Amino acid sequence: MGFDGIEREPGRVSVREKGEKSLRAGHPWVYSGGVASVKGAPGAGDWVGVYGGGERFYGWGHYSPESRIAVRVLEWGGDAPPGEDWWRSRLSQAVERRREVPPPGPDSARRLVHGESDGLPGLVLDRYGSYLVLQAFTAGMDRRKEEIASIAAAEVGAAGVYERSDTEVRRLEGLGPSAGLLVGEEPPDRVTIAEGECSFLVDIRGGQKTGFYIDQRRNREVVARHASGRRVLDLFCYTGAFACASLTGGAEEVLLVDSSPAALALAEMNLVRNGHPRDRWRVEKGNAFEVARSLRDRGESFDLVVVDPPKLAPTRAHAPRAGRAYKDINLLAIKLCRPGGLVASFSCSAGVDAGRFQQILAWAAVDAAREVRILERFSQPPDHPVSLRFPEGEYLKGLLCRVD
Repeated sequence: MGFDGIEREPGRVSVREKGEKSLRAGHPWVYSGGVASVKGAPGAGDWVGVYGGGERFYGWGHYSPESRIAVRVLEWGGDAPPGEDWWRSRLSQAVERRREVPPPGPDSARRLVHGESDGLPGLVLDRYGSYLVLQAFTAGMDRRKEEIASIAAAEVGAAGVYERSDTEVRRLEGLGPSAGLLVGEEPPDRVTIAEGECSFLVDIRGGQKTGFYIDQRRNREVVARHASGRRVLDLFCYTGAFACASLTGGAEEVLLVDSSPAALALAEMNLVRNGHPRDRWRVEKGNAFEVARSLRDRGESFDLVVVDPPKLAPTRAHAPRAGRAYKDINLLAIKLCRPGGLVASFSCSAGVDAGRFQQILAWAAVDAAREVRILERFSQPPDHPVSLRFPEGEYLKGLLCRVD
């Protein structure tokens, strides 16, 4: 069959009244608890028509029988499930929205598809120079990833498309991890990207997420503006992007902390390639919580502490446990901060919203017995847009705080 060929009549999902309320608002998810009936025996990743009360037709979506999210709507209305031309148009529209975000360059890195916010639930597509990295989180996207990769590569003239669908969230769809070349040339061990005055080596084969935290681009610029003359602690430093930005901004010294030897090795390479003298930075391998406690016990202090942990709460069910972890690490960061110093703290957890995150930092400040004031709020850049119909797309949040 061709791309999205339909071998049998598409299935039909009827939605209960409680599930229909979100559909009327344009939200693309139908939870399994909101499904009234399923007709046609659709399989994982099959197209289904979505209907509400009174035979109201909403659109076409991908079916996920093993997931708590039973259907993700991709097309509102329409006489038949989308075909190849629809995919080509939808991908082209996503790319076009980012033509100037950031200004295109041969070594620039940016997100080209941000899932639901681009009308493509379950799909992420990032560009690193000449290569694209694809993540398929759902059965529907997983079934179509080769065709999607071919269309995307042709759209932007990519040398190759590499898959990094190796995240835990796929287990919720009944899928295992999947990684490897989808289209074109195999990427090199390290891809070079440019960001402001810095350049970085990126491991798109084995690095975190799709290889680099491109969503922190603008936030690193803010941190760099505040780094001049400061002694900086970079917790969960990964491959050193915040450290590089801080040193480029004039930081006096940076201590990088991460538990991954591979990440620290790449961080050292990035610091060297950006011309930062070895006597202005050092790395310490270890659990960031444990290292921070050790630094506190040794009486160390810093003028700027960056706290950028990995995702601790992928869903709201994980929020209570993640909240305790966020409070612990921020309590330590505040205690390690000299009077008048700054803490730049982040959360990329979808299960912890901005209000909850601010409250967690407030509790940490109380326990630290320090006066902490918010100076700026951090968010994700415009190549990670947030559809007003899908507020869950706003996952990255952070605060720049002064500690007195």
